[in-house]
Amino acid sequence: MLAIMHSNLVPVQGLPSPVIKVTALTKTFGDVRAVDAIDFTIQAGTTVALLGGNGAGKSTTISMLLGLLLPSSGSVNVLGHDMIRHRHRALPRMNFSSPYVDLPHRLTVRENLSVYAHLYGLRDVAGRIEAVTTEMDIGDLMHRHTGKLSAGQKTRVALAKALLNEPDLLLLDEPTASLDPDTGDWVRSALANFRRRTGATILLASHNMAEVERLCDFVMIMRAGRIHDQGSPAELVGRYGRATLEEVFLDIARARSSPSKS
Repeated sequence: MLAIMHSNLVPVQGLPSPVIKVTALTKTFGDVRAVDAIDFTIQAGTTVALLGGNGAGKSTTISMLLGLLLPSSGSVNVLGHDMIRHRHRALPRMNFSSPYVDLPHRLTVRENLSVYAHLYGLRDVAGRIEAVTTEMDIGDLMHRHTGKLSAGQKTRVALAKALLNEPDLLLLDEPTASLDPDTGDWVRSALANFRRRTGATILLASHNMAEVERLCDFVMIMRAGRIHDQGSPAELVGRYGRATLEEVFLDIARARSSPSKS
């Protein structure tokens, strides 16, 4: 079983560790086994990447971690709670962002953030909105309708929404998709700063291998519903005798190479 080690961060006081514990997690859709009996644990204060090609099972895995999909078998424990029976206890301390999940288009950015702040039961709604507005540099977007924003602007707003409740566990799907290189770099710095400041745990899915190498302590690479290999970015690069994590990813996704014997 994978046990991801602590980083040098001091986790949030009282935060259970492991933050995520998955055992024999399986999801089938008819005859298709999208996730095939995977096991892993993620400790507090780490940033972990869940990688894989299209159809590898990573989005299904994240959906089960969020309680959006029920497993066919196996168990999911998040922040000390069984996500099958007690996800309502964990969800207020989690958040999720994906550029592929739209916020209501007819609401302004401020209205969207206000709605989600109230849904999370935040005490200082105005204060938290002001904080994430500054953190994500979206002050000039606050009075615009979300549906009128560019793809990159929507991504920044979605990340602002995800940070509203200062989550102990942040799940991200392609966090810098549709962003230009400069803004993408800025967002990666913001996420790294958020983790340093709060001690939060981050699990992200990304196709940007440079992003993964920059942000992540540990990487899990899925293929055909299983975790095919895992390790730190540097360990994986060395294990496969490659120059970059992207080359390792391509080797695994295309089933064309095994770890080096040397």
